[in-house]
Amino acid sequence: MSKTAVTQETVAREFDGQRLDRWFKQHRPGLSFGRLSKLLRTGQIRVDSKRAKPDTRLSAGQIIRIPPLDIEALAAPAGSTTAARPSLSEADRSLLDDALIYEDDDLVALNKPPGLAVQGGSGTSRHLDGMVAAWRKQGRLRLVHRLDKDTSGLILLAKSVGAANRLTQAFKTGQIEKTYWAIVVGRPPFLSGEIKAPIAKMPGGGTGAEKMMVSDQGQFALTHYQVVDRAGHRAAWLALSPRTGRTHQLRVHCLHMETPILGDGKYGGQQAFLDGLDLSRKLHLHARQLVVPHPELGELRLTADLPPHMVTTFETLGFSLGQARDLDEDAPWR
Repeated sequence: MSKTAVTQETVAREFDGQRLDRWFKQHRPGLSFGRLSKLLRTGQIRVDSKRAKPDTRLSAGQIIRIPPLDIEALAAPAGSTTAARPSLSEADRSLLDDALIYEDDDLVALNKPPGLAVQGGSGTSRHLDGMVAAWRKQGRLRLVHRLDKDTSGLILLAKSVGAANRLTQAFKTGQIEKTYWAIVVGRPPFLSGEIKAPIAKMPGGGTGAEKMMVSDQGQFALTHYQVVDRAGHRAAWLALSPRTGRTHQLRVHCLHMETPILGDGKYGGQQAFLDGLDLSRKLHLHARQLVVPHPELGELRLTADLPPHMVTTFETLGFSLGQARDLDEDAPWR
């Protein structure tokens, strides 16, 4: 049986932070875990000339020593297929190009349009995760957080495993400051404040019809809000900052305040629409800004423009986007 020669491979930046066994699964797909473990135990595979374990975390630039391996054994197992890079229509490629807000060596920031799912699911074949897999010829972009399908705005993707781990942890621990803009039906009781109401999954709904509600048995949830402008008693423009990350938190909390988000028929029913005005029936919730800790810049402030349907509604209700700059730089919860 033919064997390869001893080789040394440098860990690319996009695999920074990845486990060694997962690196081998991608780069030597025919090498079984049992065989890999034996090669590691006997010191034949080394990282920077040192012994390693399957769960060793790699760093970009490290050198992996790979001993002679059976060429036949390195082929993908019989019956398996290597996933081909998915195709991307010119329209979707243009959509992603236009959505790009920021890019550096660690991350990509996109302004997601409303109506585009972030990940696939039952009956969902077109989604952001699949589209970005075909968008770039080199490197994989990794989702580090989520937005509802009908919510527009900022979404981050990491360029490496290490960056994905850092950003995911930053979201979980509240190090990333999130600001959403919403138009709500009605008028909040105060110009600013906090909504502290636990959220639980509503019983009786399937996974595809997941719906949440305020419940004493739910998880703690906290949202800060500020009224930016009002259209009499009919509607208000809110800046919202979720301090926790519960499913549908902003939609549930706005409903709890008796001011459902405009267009949110799922939670507000008919109360989420304004009669007598020719307004879009799309959800009026937009991830406006993220303030992200950055290894080189210290702090990265990213801002996403409103989608067309919200711009039109702002104009119809007489809300002035001239207030946006001051609001972006000086939110009251900072």
